[in-house]
Amino acid sequence: MYGRGYGSPGIGFGPPVTPDVVKYLLIANLAVYILSYLTDPLYAYGAVTPVAFWQLGYLWQPFTYMWLHSKDGVLHLAMNMFVLWMFGSQVAMAWGPRRFFRYYLICGVGAGLIIATWPYIGYALNMTSPINLGTHTVGASGAIYGVMLAFSLTWPERTIALIFPPVAFRAIWLIPILFLVALMSPGGNVSHIGHLGGVLVGWLYLRRQGQVRVGALSPSQLRSRWHRYRMRQKLRAVRYEELERRRRDDERRLH
Repeated sequence: MYGRGYGSPGIGFGPPVTPDVVKYLLIANLAVYILSYLTDPLYAYGAVTPVAFWQLGYLWQPFTYMWLHSKDGVLHLAMNMFVLWMFGSQVAMAWGPRRFFRYYLICGVGAGLIIATWPYIGYALNMTSPINLGTHTVGASGAIYGVMLAFSLTWPERTIALIFPPVAFRAIWLIPILFLVALMSPGGNVSHIGHLGGVLVGWLYLRRQGQVRVGALSPSQLRSRWHRYRMRQKLRAVRYEELERRRRDDERRLH
């Protein structure tokens, strides 16, 4: 749930329109997920596997992995598609279908290349085990994180309100909050490198394009926004104390 920036102010759930490019991406991901139940080799040849990419010549994997989701990962697929619809629709309406689709592919493929490369770098630096070279990775999360980054940089002041938990924050904090939550809940079958890769590639692309307020995530801007947030919190606390003081005064007068 978030406040809309298109046409009508206030609070709204979901985008006002779902662009065709987003519909086609949703259909493509769902179709490949259904097809994966019929053809097991899709995972063997389509998932990003560092050793297969670098040593066996499976150069297509950084592209194919982003259309695959684990057979028992229907919740992962549903969450990715929900976020694509929720945030991607707004970005696609603002950018147009071609630019949005190109950006989606760049973030997904770029994240796939990082997923395939990082285990070798980590192994060379004694940070990861050789077993990670054979790890299979699937999912559109790299592209999805890139889409969320584009949304947060295009409309940094838009308010995002969650239902569970019931909290609200500015869109500019979306990516930092997601990574903070990931750090607080380590483990699980999640490719944090893929998420970070999608954000990094998306950031570099947007910075090169120069068409988005990329300065919104500079350290000075973040400090400024944090300061304004603290000031608003203090102001709310003062107002609350004033209301409580008035309520107590009214109760004394009634007694």
